[in-house]
Amino acid sequence: MAPLPTPSEQPDDAPEAYVGLEATSAERLARERGWTTVRALPPGSIITMEYLVGRLNFEVKDNTVIRCWKG
Repeated sequence: MAPLPTPSEQPDDAPEAYVGLEATSAERLARERGWTTVRALPPGSIITMEYLVGRLNFEVKDNTVIRCWKG
């Protein structure tokens, strides 16, 4: 039997710290802090909700992050 995979690490980072930042700056900062995937979405987007370790999601309105969450 194969061993269970070990989940990848993700940055110990507070998503609320990105709220209010300009979208491009927030994405650059997230990548500098170690996030492997950064997803920017307009409000009300239809998205899949599977959890992906290392992904940070931004809800962006008028080029400003209004909501941020992991996965």
